[in-house]
Amino acid sequence: MEAVADAAKLPTIRKVGPAAPLRWLAAALGDLSRAPLPSFFHGLVLTLVSVGLSLSLLREWGAFWTVALTFGFILVAPLLAMGPYETGRLLEAGRKPTVGRTLLVRRALRADVVVLGVGLFFLFALWLRAAQVVYGLSTFTLHDTPEQLAAFAFGTDEGRVMLLVGSAVGAVFAFLTFSCVVVAAPMLLDSRVGVFAAVATSVRATLTNMGPLLVWAGLIAALVALTAATGFLPMIIVFPWLGLASWRAFRDLVAPDGMLAPDAGVSAD
Repeated sequence: MEAVADAAKLPTIRKVGPAAPLRWLAAALGDLSRAPLPSFFHGLVLTLVSVGLSLSLLREWGAFWTVALTFGFILVAPLLAMGPYETGRLLEAGRKPTVGRTLLVRRALRADVVVLGVGLFFLFALWLRAAQVVYGLSTFTLHDTPEQLAAFAFGTDEGRVMLLVGSAVGAVFAFLTFSCVVVAAPMLLDSRVGVFAAVATSVRATLTNMGPLLVWAGLIAALVALTAATGFLPMIIVFPWLGLASWRAFRDLVAPDGMLAPDAGVSAD
């Protein structure tokens, strides 16, 4: 693994191989087995919230908004994974994660995390508006059920164009978001790191490891799509698994440089 030095005061970025995403997922499975209760509890809470919101949206707003918001979830998910990041950090530091420590991560209650969250929700809102424009230009019909929307999307020329254009627009939003947060979100668990340094480090990590991180982004998108297509129930396992793997990715991509030790900036609480 080759280290790449960059701008002063920012940590060194390591280059990883094409198999790195599979290594992160495999290591995260081991982390799940070491901390099953906090991991699965976090996944259960998020699953219940996702199912409730999806049912409410489907009843009130129809299939389009349900699908758009579901796939827009990918844009804000990194900020919701602070619990799994904290679980990974504690395991790496040789400490025992608990439900209390990982459900409400006190180190995430800081202004820099709020700023990152505002940025993610801004991108989320832009994605929803873009999806609405693509949908509105494709049909004058508001499809009430997923079956009706699927029949339109896959069974008509207009629907297939909508899928093609919508996928391209979504991919742009997803890549921009991913490159800004893949490292930044877990990095902000270090209280000495500011949001702008974290985002800059994340972008540098993406540019330095474009191939492996595109594979990683594709795996994340595929697993999230699978959970959505199966009623969100797999999210109980998939979300904490991806969160723990994302912590592994962060630790693999960013060299400590004396500032990002697993327990940096934290008392032994």
